Amino acid sequence: MTKVLEDAIEKVRKLPADRQAYATELLEQIAAAGSDPFVVPEAHRAAVLEGLGQAQRGEYVSEDEIFKSR
Repeated sequence: MTKVLEDAIEKVRKLPADRQAYATELLEQIAAAGSDPFVVPEAHRAAVLEGLGQAQRGEYVSEDEIFKSR
């Protein structure tokens, strides 16, 4: 195991259980693909593309809006 991966796993261990579960799901998907290229799930890809489109259009939220949702 590489040092970078070990460091990342240590950081994940400190996250709340729901975030650990999410990280586990992603790692399992990557591992299941073996040496084949990892295919990003379509829902994730769509969300990223939507966010990039919003950024290109200058559609940002304020810090107040970000911290309100916490």
